[in-house]
Amino acid sequence: MPNAENAIPFAKPWTDEKDAHAASRAILSGWVTQGPEVAAFETEFAAYVGAKHACAVSNCTTALHLALLTAGVRPGDEVITVSHSFIATANSITYCGAKPVFVDIEPATFNINPALIEREITPRTRAILCVHQMGMPCDLNALIGIARKHDLPLVEDAACAIGSEINFAGAWQKIGKPHGDVACFSFHPRKLLTTGDGGMITTSHTEWDKQFRLLRQHSMSVPDTARHSSREVIFESYLTVGFNYRMTDIQAAVGREQLRRLPEMVARRRILADRYRSLLAPVRGITPPFEPAWARSNWQSYCLRLPAGTKQQKKIMQIMLDAGVATRRGIMSAHREPAYEHQDWSCGSDRLSCGCVQGTCAKLRESELAQDESILVPLFHQMTEQDQDRVVEALHKGLD
Repeated sequence: MPNAENAIPFAKPWTDEKDAHAASRAILSGWVTQGPEVAAFETEFAAYVGAKHACAVSNCTTALHLALLTAGVRPGDEVITVSHSFIATANSITYCGAKPVFVDIEPATFNINPALIEREITPRTRAILCVHQMGMPCDLNALIGIARKHDLPLVEDAACAIGSEINFAGAWQKIGKPHGDVACFSFHPRKLLTTGDGGMITTSHTEWDKQFRLLRQHSMSVPDTARHSSREVIFESYLTVGFNYRMTDIQAAVGREQLRRLPEMVARRRILADRYRSLLAPVRGITPPFEPAWARSNWQSYCLRLPAGTKQQKKIMQIMLDAGVATRRGIMSAHREPAYEHQDWSCGSDRLSCGCVQGTCAKLRESELAQDESILVPLFHQMTEQDQDRVVEALHKGLD
């Protein structure tokens, strides 16, 4: 096996001295918690995606939680979403005391299948939560039509989708405008833009934005920035039970620097994705990602379908790891995880009759196949053509 120095990681954040200088600027300013850097980052982020409002928070999970609460999701409600996503998507619904209602995905895009949504809408449905999986935009035109028809908020889990675009109303627009009611982003190190950890909520609803800002800071009536700058003594009050979901100024300073480089990051990923497609074209049985004509992915991840019916996902991944190439399995399905064995969730059927309690569900077959028959191969900004050649060579060995 190649030594660690020669190994190709699955992902790698693009950080440099400019990011370090930005963090140092915030540290030396004396104000390191949520403050002027956060405010500037919010303004710049909103301008980049074309949103009216942007509110920075501690991570995308907290962003989703605040989005659902503000959308009116309460205990006993139902939220239609996908199981095929990082578990935080389902968790954010559970945090509200609501029930996730899982629908299956489109096998080509790995995104929620709009044709399956309406049959699951009940009087208890409070929202639709879609996921732009691995950065590939959902069919927002279809989803918005369904949401508006049934007077339901549409929340976009855009954790992976910063820089992705959709052709909407005849023009290319950034994911996060938002096209639904609210979009939530992640700045985890696996994402293109990273602040170490962190998140952002964008919306066109002014009242929703006010609620996000209130809830993220313990529902404090007067922010600490206002109290510290006031020439008069101010006593704040706490209007309701809120949360400590703030981003620090250190993180935001790094985020501002990262945002300036984001167009370069997206452009580089698209070049690498195109080259992967060419390299993989001769590989029999491998299906590369599908990008609809109305979508432009940021290629946060590059997911390959293995030959249909293969049961060798882990074996192939191990052979590639032995060759010094790190990979990840297909995106998880929350309904198969032990955490959700006893949680209140539904696939639109009685779970006992469907067999969901055994970790398989006939109504979520495409989600399960996507998890079991896909692998994600390395893709990061600093990747070289030689790195890509090694990845494909390792994949060939795994398939032999």
